[in-house]
Amino acid sequence: MSTLLSSVEIRDNNPLDIVERVAGAADIPFERYNEEELLAAHYTGPWCEYEMWFAYSAEVDALEFRCGYDMKVPDERLADIHGLLALINENLWLGHFDLRQDERRPTWRHTFIFRGAPQPAEAQIEDVLGIALQECNRFYPAFQHVIWAGKSPREALDSALFETAGEA
Repeated sequence: MSTLLSSVEIRDNNPLDIVERVAGAADIPFERYNEEELLAAHYTGPWCEYEMWFAYSAEVDALEFRCGYDMKVPDERLADIHGLLALINENLWLGHFDLRQDERRPTWRHTFIFRGAPQPAEAQIEDVLGIALQECNRFYPAFQHVIWAGKSPREALDSALFETAGEA
């Protein structure tokens, strides 16, 4: 691994500065912990509160983004949630959902790898924020159906992806 990392150029500017500008322009409250972490905390969506977190690693020249729900998966629903995560991820073009064992919160994640490329444009950060919130909103009902209604992963996903035609 050291041979791979030795070829990575460490950039002078931090992509978190761009994230900070985008979050500020969007009126998303955030806190900058240090040069490697920025938290845009507690964005209120239509279903729940989301915690958004960016981290930059100069060592690998990558920017990670996470958008997590304000729900915790109970022990008895873990297996079904893992099944739901697999089904959901089959439907995603960008990013993926996972469940960290220490937090037990479903979280959408995406990582930008730069490796000498220019920093992300503000529009790219805006896009990833929008996609994350869109996907989190789209699949929130599926997580709720598994956790609180005891539905199977397939039933929960099918109900979340159900689209109505026309207007009532």
